[in-house]
Amino acid sequence: MTDDLTLTTTHTDGHLAALCVGGEIDTQTAPALRKEALDVIAQGHPHLILDLTGITFCDSSGFNALIGIMRCAMAANGSLTLATVPDRLSRMLDLTGLNTLMPSYPSIEAAMNARLPTTPEPA
Repeated sequence: MTDDLTLTTTHTDGHLAALCVGGEIDTQTAPALRKEALDVIAQGHPHLILDLTGITFCDSSGFNALIGIMRCAMAANGSLTLATVPDRLSRMLDLTGLNTLMPSYPSIEAAMNARLPTTPEPA
């Protein structure tokens, strides 16, 4: 049996949003993660940070959801950044080379600081 997935939008400012994810990401919960993330992107926040502090498990369905979220963010001229990635998922990202497309940071604060624009984005 899977743990419930928790999704909380913790920050929205301009083109940037942060979503805190907790629980297990598996075949039952990955669609909810993808839907919530795509909703945030559609609301005008194409630069998305996923704080994975509370993730206890992530299978290939979760990995595929992250790829789908990244693709949608990129299609909206945005990006996907990860924070506090569990070791196992971090290794999968490194092995596949996706760590270059989905940069990760040790904390949500570090991810926010890295993603905040140093110059204003064009209107």
